[in-house]
Amino acid sequence: MTEYLIAFNDEWVPTHTVEQLREKATTSMAVVEEMQEAGVFVFGNGGIDASTVVCSVEAKEREPIFTDGPYVETKEHLGGFCVIDVPDDAAARYWAGRLAVALDWPQEVHRFPPGPTDRDDPDPARRGRPGFGGGEQNA
Repeated sequence: MTEYLIAFNDEWVPTHTVEQLREKATTSMAVVEEMQEAGVFVFGNGGIDASTVVCSVEAKEREPIFTDGPYVETKEHLGGFCVIDVPDDAAARYWAGRLAVALDWPQEVHRFPPGPTDRDDPDPARRGRPGFGGGEQNA
């Protein structure tokens, strides 16, 4: 199986009322539940916007430099995402299409390059370490 990222940028989402957002949450969570039942859902989060940015970090002289807020040149902010594990591009497109319809805003699909994942690591002590993926749900 191959892992795919299905994501949308916050700027692609038009202004919604609280009630509209609740409705979108209900319809999109129904799709996520279907993904879980199909055994393809790995991880997701849909509550990301410019207000959730903790910091930006860049390397300068081989040292991390942290600044408040989004990276200065960033025009778009990740709005939400899910990672799925499916056999091929067609399956990833299917689930992205389901989310696009449920939310009524665009989705983007990215294929992760093949390689070891957090879930493949035989050492449970290393699972969820920063920079390697999933966290406690993979333990």
